[in-house]
Amino acid sequence: MSTPPRRRRLGNSTLEVSPIGLGCMGMSEFYGGDRDEAAHIETLHAAIDLGIDFFDTADMYGAGHNEELLAKAFADRWDKVTVATKFGVRRGPKGEWLGISGRPDYVKEACDKSLKRLGIEIIDLYYQHRPDPEVPVEESIGAMKELVEAGKVRF
Repeated sequence: MSTPPRRRRLGNSTLEVSPIGLGCMGMSEFYGGDRDEAAHIETLHAAIDLGIDFFDTADMYGAGHNEELLAKAFADRWDKVTVATKFGVRRGPKGEWLGISGRPDYVKEACDKSLKRLGIEIIDLYYQHRPDPEVPVEESIGAMKELVEAGKVRF
């Protein structure tokens, strides 16, 4: 029996990632919402040490806290990881739910805020968390295309 490949191409992109990724939502809220940052950073570092290099987050997890956590954990390891983050579920500064948005201006604003929280210049994979029933998907995708063209998003 052969061993599975150590890396896999992600969809039609040029990104190659570990076959196992780590979803980070529970490190900031839900599932108990434990905010032991030191333990979470230790977990993220252990994942890298075990060969996991694909991490998923979103701007809504902990109202931005999750992206900030990854920024701390990966500060000296960005060259070893691929990060996917999402937009579309709006939250206020205290975590209150503000609804769903796929408006182009919001997509661009959310990207800029994610870049700042993550402490990076380009997001590897950026996608919509929930479709906005009030905005044609073509408009949201158009804004995402502009973010790729601006060099803020790879895919």
